[in-house]
Amino acid sequence: MMPAPQQKRAMPGWARGMLWAVVAIGVLSTTSYLTGMNTLTSSNTAQTALRLALPILLAGLGGLWAERSGVINIGLEGMMILGTWGAAWGAYYGGVWVGLLAAIAFGALGGLLHAVATVTFNVNHIVSGVAINLLGLGVAKYLATLVFEPLSGNPRQSPPVPKFETYSATGLSDWLGGLEDAQRVVLSDVAGLVRGLITQVSPLAMIAILLVPLSYVVLWRTRFGLRLRSCGENPVAAESLGINVYGYKYSALAISGGLAGMGGASLVLLPGGADYLENQTNGRGYIGLAAMIFGNWRPGGLLGGAALFGYSDGLQLAGGGQAVLALCYAAVLLLGVIVVIQLIRRKWIAAALGVVGAGILYFIYWSNDELPRDLIPYTPHFVTIIVLAVAAQRLRPPKAIGARYRRGEGD
Repeated sequence: MMPAPQQKRAMPGWARGMLWAVVAIGVLSTTSYLTGMNTLTSSNTAQTALRLALPILLAGLGGLWAERSGVINIGLEGMMILGTWGAAWGAYYGGVWVGLLAAIAFGALGGLLHAVATVTFNVNHIVSGVAINLLGLGVAKYLATLVFEPLSGNPRQSPPVPKFETYSATGLSDWLGGLEDAQRVVLSDVAGLVRGLITQVSPLAMIAILLVPLSYVVLWRTRFGLRLRSCGENPVAAESLGINVYGYKYSALAISGGLAGMGGASLVLLPGGADYLENQTNGRGYIGLAAMIFGNWRPGGLLGGAALFGYSDGLQLAGGGQAVLALCYAAVLLLGVIVVIQLIRRKWIAAALGVVGAGILYFIYWSNDELPRDLIPYTPHFVTIIVLAVAAQRLRPPKAIGARYRRGEGD
């Protein structure tokens, strides 16, 4: 009797993520050396990227909770807008922690409103999400006119509000700073990136990062999470097992809105950010949703997507057009790595498309000294489109996502 062939063990998701992180650092280090653009791996860029990645990460986590329960939530933008107003209002009257709690509460209210429409009344999820976005913008504008205009004299912004304090690992940061200034290949690049992540870090940033493994543990390692995810895979079967599908969907959307509200709070309460401004989210709710899709509805992948979008946004602020152009060169090198992997796997079409993409990006890099200024602020949006196009081949959303469900269908 022939022994059964042994199946190859798949690499764990965390190990795959670490491997890609090493590849990304190697690509950035090589690009920095070849182009002389030290901004790519500077501590200033990493620090700015962390601050800009937080609202995307929190919005993406909000989308993860909602869509794992089977509800599409493109209303994250509106919930973030409500969070920005709540954060400014709460912080002005009660301090930063009250502002954070108020942002969570306002975002959760938006999530519950989305739940009423989609779960109770079976409204199309996309239509409800668009309505939440419009409603969030309108409600925040009305409340700002009512509350902030008498204080600031401007209905579109709040008076100055307190910000979170920041903390640094001083001794380690100084040592890494010396190594970064030494300009040694790879070592200085890694030192700059790590230094940026441990310098002037706010409690909100620490909470946001801790929410990633916490979301994984709750959704994949607890009875509550298993039942919630079953509602997104097969709600009829879940109901037949005695699970309160409506209750779990409502819980998921309340948590989703609260996380999106936290994302709005990060725009208002973090040092270096502005006080409340009308429509200051600037599409970050949609980018958070894109980060979640890029991460294949998993917390670890979502963290990588948020880091990518935050980095591209931070780079254009720290280095301008020349730095973004150097990022095109880095993308060429990364595509080269991907092409080699696809050739090893004998996926000829994917490899050919990678070669074409690398050629186009290299032509853009070779034919320009600096990208037009008008295009630079939209760098994260371009990255979003490209990443989603590349990631579309390997996506596996929950099976019942967006499906209409009525209680009693399992009878």
